[in-house]
Amino acid sequence: MPMFLKRIRNKFSSFQIILLGFAAVIVVGALLLMLPISSRSEKVTPFFDALFTSTSAVCVTGLIVQDTATYWSGFGQLVILILIQIGGMGVITVAAAVAIFSGKKIGLMQRDTMQDSLSAPSVGGIVHLVRFILKAILRIELIGAAIMMPVFIRDFGAKGIWMSFFHSISAFCNAGFDLMGYREPFSSLTSYTGQPVINVVIMLLIVIGGIGFLTWEDVCKNKLHFRKYRMQSKVIILITLSLIVLPAVFFYFVEFTDLPAGKRLLASLFQSITPRTAGFNTVDLNSMNDAGLLLMIPLMLIGGAPGSTAGGLKITTLAVLIASVISIFRKRDNAQLLNRRVSDETVKHAAAIFMIYISLFFAGGLTICAVEGLPLRDCLFETASAVGTVGLSLGLTPTLGTVSKAILILLMFFGRVGCLTLIYATLGKNIKNGSKLPLDKITVG
Repeated sequence: MPMFLKRIRNKFSSFQIILLGFAAVIVVGALLLMLPISSRSEKVTPFFDALFTSTSAVCVTGLIVQDTATYWSGFGQLVILILIQIGGMGVITVAAAVAIFSGKKIGLMQRDTMQDSLSAPSVGGIVHLVRFILKAILRIELIGAAIMMPVFIRDFGAKGIWMSFFHSISAFCNAGFDLMGYREPFSSLTSYTGQPVINVVIMLLIVIGGIGFLTWEDVCKNKLHFRKYRMQSKVIILITLSLIVLPAVFFYFVEFTDLPAGKRLLASLFQSITPRTAGFNTVDLNSMNDAGLLLMIPLMLIGGAPGSTAGGLKITTLAVLIASVISIFRKRDNAQLLNRRVSDETVKHAAAIFMIYISLFFAGGLTICAVEGLPLRDCLFETASAVGTVGLSLGLTPTLGTVSKAILILLMFFGRVGCLTLIYATLGKNIKNGSKLPLDKITVG
């Protein structure tokens, strides 16, 4: 594998390898899902439906055109689960894992690609980090499945064992695929609104998967000594807690007032956590108020942490933008986070990422609205879910036409590989700094 990666690396940049890796896995997954053995009807699945499902699984989104439990056979569900695992871990991480466990040497060029894939701060220790990630993923997913298993076995018999593993992996990878269609197609986890075990385990898996591999390393290495964490880990944890608590308080007092206190608390917390690229829901989203749905849209766009199983424009991007705004208000020369200066280059990257995500979100929503003649709010909700790789839906996805589904496929792909990765992969070596142009003034605001 390293020799193969070396030959590829000589021709392509790290960003192009990441892009092509995800695209290749998506195509292979689509071809496998087209096979008659993949569907319960034992008929060939149309390529576009298979491609949409494969893209959604690899990009750990969760938007679906066919109910996962009732349309796909056991083999098809297994293919989807493998695609989710590869997408959550990252294609390059999986390739590196194969090389590591086969005892082959990882060269410097391969380590560089792994660094870009994991958003690691340096090449040093990257192989150790991959080993740590693989062990942690296996343990967390096994523990999650084991805790949920008694509940699913009680409700579904022996099938509950498979459902436990499927939902544990899907939740940890922030994928949002579920097998609750056995009860009611496209119902997600609405039948478990007040079930504490399923709610708590799924929420914990989503959060753990979404805070990022480097944050795990900090927590495992330094335990509860918060002061010893990297600045980035501190920011991720603080912003994550804020984005869980504040929306949950809103949902509790505004949205789910008709539920008993216990269910109300669980529903509020779950709907606060799941928009951060997870895609499960324990309440009917169509029954929610406009205020609640509109609050979920920015949560979907923000997503999780860099180098995690989550998508979105990332928590750190939001933190840098907020810090930049505060620096302007306080007339500082540089943005600051936790008594640390943030470079101007990082601020520029954050602004670029924000603008790209917002542009894709609005352009996709407006196009689908114009093509399908559907309410703009519903279309924007769907495109935010796609570009944020979330998977929450108001029920539009299965009813959309080919053009609209193609738009969602592209948004899911862009959202998973990352907009800057896409830009750098496209431009390749054609990026030029150029000479400095004359300075002039322009008034803003």
